[in-house]
Amino acid sequence: MASAASDIDQGGYISSDSSFYGDADDRARLEEEAQQYDPTSYWANHPYLIPVIAAASRAKAQASSSSPSKPLYNLYEGQSCGRQLNESVEEFLKRLPPLTTRVSLSCPWIYIANPHASSRPTDYDQGGFMEAAEELLAEFTSKKNDIEKSMAGKAKASITRKLTPLRKALEENILAKAKENHFTSGKWMLFPYPEDVSGQWAIVAEATVNRELGTAAKVAPDNGDGDRTPRLICIYTKDFSDKEDVKRVLERLVELGLVKRNSAGVEERATYYKADAFTELGLNSGNEWGLKPSLYASKDFLGGGKK
Repeated sequence: MASAASDIDQGGYISSDSSFYGDADDRARLEEEAQQYDPTSYWANHPYLIPVIAAASRAKAQASSSSPSKPLYNLYEGQSCGRQLNESVEEFLKRLPPLTTRVSLSCPWIYIANPHASSRPTDYDQGGFMEAAEELLAEFTSKKNDIEKSMAGKAKASITRKLTPLRKALEENILAKAKENHFTSGKWMLFPYPEDVSGQWAIVAEATVNRELGTAAKVAPDNGDGDRTPRLICIYTKDFSDKEDVKRVLERLVELGLVKRNSAGVEERATYYKADAFTELGLNSGNEWGLKPSLYASKDFLGGGKK
């Protein structure tokens, strides 16, 4: 067997005859694999790999960290179920993995805030909004009962046509009261399956801290159902009426691979935005007032609906 020194030529480079490259069969096999390798599939998925997204987010944050900014603020500082300013996103994800963290009174959700966001808890009057909105709902219910009583025996479609403009006015008035009381936050909602929740939440968490999404985000912990149902991830924006910002966050979710579109640009599954005002009022699907629970659908911004 040749000595190691004999494998190095006079220029200091390893000779092509050296066993460092393997024997003739090894070299032939490797050369064939190199010729047959197609990088297309790798680069097609490369932007959506979690390490790539995380690295890009960190680079963006580092690039902007030198610019003057106000002190960091964490809405969830001191809460065990939220990310703390003194822990990295990686440490936070290890401490509170959504797949295995059990829901409890002390941890109904797992939270992370954008520490650069301008909103503060004292910015809005939730109690004032709730009082005004409940009066609007009660007023609508009274009118609805009067109409149904006066149109007893009429076709349901006729009654619906009579109620439709009242429902539209009710929604507009509720949103106006939310604006009046500065209770304007809302969220895009993702519903990943349990096997996907850890990866998707990691992307959302990293992007939230690095100012790529909105003001905050949260994910549902394990509720003990055996991982049979999708989990909910909420990505918050400051103002539901700021459609440009709502659209920006949605488009970033598309870029991050969290809202998926096919080759024709059509979404694989619809994504919805709900105002927190609607959530606090309990406006879920099938509510007694017949109001839509969501304010926007992704198709309103990505195509297929009105802007």
